[in-house]
Amino acid sequence: TMMRAQLHCLCLLILYLTAGYGQERKFSGPLKPMTFSIFEGQEPSQVIFQFKASPPAVTFKLTGETDGIFQIQPDGLLYHNKALDRETRAVHKLQVSTLDAYGATVEGPVPITIEVKDINDNRPTFLQPNYEGSVRQNSRPGKPFMYVNATDLDDPTTPNGQLIYEIIIQLPKVNDVMYFQINNKTGAISLTLEGSRELDPIKNPSYRLVVSVKDMGGQNDHSFSDSTSVNIMVKENIWKAPEPVEIVENSTDPHPIKITQVQWNEPGAQYSLVEKEKLSTLPFSIDQEGGIYVTQPLDREEKDSYVFYAVAKDEMGKPLAFPLQIRVKVKDINDNPPTCPSAVTVFEVQENEDIGSNIGTFIGHDMDEENTANSVLEYKIVDQIPKLPKEGLFLVQTYSGVVQLAGQSLKKQDTPQYNLTIEVSDKDFKTLCHVEINVIDINDQIPIFEKSDYGNLTLAEDTAVGSTILTIRATDTDEPFTGSSKILYRIIQGDSEGQLGIDTDPQTNAGYVIIKKPLDFETVAIHNIVFQAENPEPLVSGVHYNTSSSAKFKLIVTDVNEAPQFSQRIYQAKVREDVAVGTKVGNVTAKDPENLDISYSLRDNTRGWLKIDPVTGEIFTTAPLDREAESLYRVQVMATEVGGSSQSSIASFHLTLLDVNDNPPRLAKEYTGLFLCHPLHQEGTLIFEVTDDDQRSFPSPHFSYSLVSESSQNDWKVSRVNGTHAKLSTKHTNFEEGLYSVPIRISDGGRPPLEGVVSLPVTFCTCVEGHCFQPAGHQPGMPTVGMAVGILLTTFLVIGIILAVVFIRIKKNEGKDTVESAQASEAQPLRN
Repeated sequence: TMMRAQLHCLCLLILYLTAGYGQERKFSGPLKPMTFSIFEGQEPSQVIFQFKASPPAVTFKLTGETDGIFQIQPDGLLYHNKALDRETRAVHKLQVSTLDAYGATVEGPVPITIEVKDINDNRPTFLQPNYEGSVRQNSRPGKPFMYVNATDLDDPTTPNGQLIYEIIIQLPKVNDVMYFQINNKTGAISLTLEGSRELDPIKNPSYRLVVSVKDMGGQNDHSFSDSTSVNIMVKENIWKAPEPVEIVENSTDPHPIKITQVQWNEPGAQYSLVEKEKLSTLPFSIDQEGGIYVTQPLDREEKDSYVFYAVAKDEMGKPLAFPLQIRVKVKDINDNPPTCPSAVTVFEVQENEDIGSNIGTFIGHDMDEENTANSVLEYKIVDQIPKLPKEGLFLVQTYSGVVQLAGQSLKKQDTPQYNLTIEVSDKDFKTLCHVEINVIDINDQIPIFEKSDYGNLTLAEDTAVGSTILTIRATDTDEPFTGSSKILYRIIQGDSEGQLGIDTDPQTNAGYVIIKKPLDFETVAIHNIVFQAENPEPLVSGVHYNTSSSAKFKLIVTDVNEAPQFSQRIYQAKVREDVAVGTKVGNVTAKDPENLDISYSLRDNTRGWLKIDPVTGEIFTTAPLDREAESLYRVQVMATEVGGSSQSSIASFHLTLLDVNDNPPRLAKEYTGLFLCHPLHQEGTLIFEVTDDDQRSFPSPHFSYSLVSESSQNDWKVSRVNGTHAKLSTKHTNFEEGLYSVPIRISDGGRPPLEGVVSLPVTFCTCVEGHCFQPAGHQPGMPTVGMAVGILLTTFLVIGIILAVVFIRIKKNEGKDTVESAQASEAQPLRN
């Protein structure tokens, strides 16, 4: 029996060890409060922990939420005999006590907590086998319009209970585009951007979705799933602009007055109005049910229509859809009396007008709406002052306002002015307006010249334009300062070229004959001019202009010797710069007004490139041209009369030289400071710039580069950077300290191509802080010690020579005092 008991305990211990329960990896210990975590679904008879009893305790007692699952052996071995179910009870609260041999409690009860850990043993389940929902077309994408919900009995704090929703089928599916989307965590269904734009209840009034739900966050091959059907009805968008509204102006009803309504597809929208045009005050408002109100009486004459927008926003202030345009027309009422066109309207009537003649049109104004009964005006004459020779001399047409002569022809000497009162009325109002009618003289008299012949007038052909050469005068006995008496003069004969003009003095009617264009003796030497005097107002019937309204004079133009005239002020030509000497490049022509011969010559021919044939005006090259020296060569051409007074005139000749490729490429500047630090540790690179004196090609020059000597090719390489720059790079790092001259051949790619060879000096030197450093005795351009000594000796020699010359001159001056010393001085040789 003892052996069997020991074997049983060993089996339980082995089972306990493999179960792995307990705290801090201890499987036995004294009685104290403890918490154990156990996965649900474990096989029964799993050991949890073995408690140790302290004397006099000999056995253990288990109480609490055992549910017939948890038991304890007398020796303190705690175990469960059934699989746990977290969904039945997630936490078991137990108590353990120790008892002595008499059944009395020695220690406890001590709380023991069993936490049941979840395993994924429950599948998610939708709350409904199918769902019904609806959505408005053009609803905001991403805003939920319905939800689907599923539950999972597993622990929601673990992946076992984390649910992921997904739309797996959309019927119908147009062009393979999903119109609906679902929040994979909340189950909220909303429209996609395409759905917001394209849903149309006329095309498809309903859609069916199949929605799935998975646990384990949808990331596990062993996750459970469920599906449901969602039927969605598409409703028409009710966010539409209302019909235009008409509001009667100057309403006396209490304001505000509701005039129309807008409504968003869903409740909770926040509405506001936005002006289309900037107004001092927008007389409209909107409430949060979408009702739109006019807040004050409107005046059509102030503003006859309004256009503004209704906006719907969500709780975050974001627009839910495009704004709706609201149009309001203000309806007219007859609230404005007619007005006169001016304080006094003035008409004129000729004294011999026939009965029924129109004198003028009187037009009143009404601010009410045009083309309505409120603005139709009627006219009636209610008074005439004076009433001579009788009343009713005038009438006005009722609707057109045309004033006519009704009684008889008028005489200015009898009554020069009439004053009428015209009543202007609409259907409700009347206004009195004043009209003044002046009787004016008729044009029944013609202008008559003071004399018919103004004789002869001799002028030189160079008389200045604008000069007044003659004053003429005619008179008219019609009423002064009217169109009947004003005189206009015109030349009707002898001036076909329009060289003369006549201005009229409005006060005196005098006419001033002026020169409008230069006179020309060579064209016309004698002008027989005939004038005509006329009125701007037509003559009355039966009266005509006659010879009394015309006059004449003879204009004799005398000759003046004029300079030759070139056919144009500037002559232009183009030629290639490599044209052969003697090539004709242009031709100028000039003509002498007196038909004298002309001799041509050049001035300002600074480079001596051109010559001109003195007779024909042809221009030739006399030397090679060079565009790089001067691309636009300007000279002056002089045309001189042969004989006469030898007058001359000057024109310009501009010769544009077209480029040819006649200059090889060269360095853009002198490179004397190029250096690389010695010793080289990596490839060195130097950038240099190249130019070409020829005209640059577009978009940039295309230079190519190569090394001239084979030795340079072993040490260097050269390549193009861009249109104007290239780089010289080393091929190795084994260069000695010193100056290298690298010859480079550059080709310009022209037609024909030209190439030039440049020498690029590169110094390899010791560098200090990025600058080339050389001892003073070795710097390029600095003299060596030997050179310095040579320079110093040369300086001393020059000083000695100067001193010797000075000494000799002093001695010569001293020798002039005595003949003997002079002879002695001449006999002795010069010594330096």
